[in-house]
Amino acid sequence: MSTLTLTPIGVVRSPLTERKAAPRQPDEGAPAATIHVDASVQDALHGIRAGDRIIVLTWLDRAARDVLRVHPRGRTDRPPLGVFATRSPDRPNPIGLHEVTVAAVRGLEIDVEAIEAIDGTPVLDIKAVLAPDPRDR
Repeated sequence: MSTLTLTPIGVVRSPLTERKAAPRQPDEGAPAATIHVDASVQDALHGIRAGDRIIVLTWLDRAARDVLRVHPRGRTDRPPLGVFATRSPDRPNPIGLHEVTVAAVRGLEIDVEAIEAIDGTPVLDIKAVLAPDPRDR
């Protein structure tokens, strides 16, 4: 297989500083945080507004990349599954997927209501969550 080179477009700034303190999902107590976007991609923020739902793709840089099976949610009373059948951060390519609500956009910063990413996590991309267009009915 060939290799890929990705360049982060920003970084997460969060009160979460340790992986073990991070909730597993945003609805399990994830704090508000800020996505700091690099100035080279500032124009890509045009059109993002408070209240929008976006998907933030991150590189889980503190994840183990050699893990292929895990006990779901760390529960050893459950049989192990392949990481592709779970949301485990430990995986060959530790890409994080976070659907979040935008609280505010200020220059190069996007405040989001809840994200379970740790402070300093690189951001790979941001994508809009598309609502159905009523004209498509």
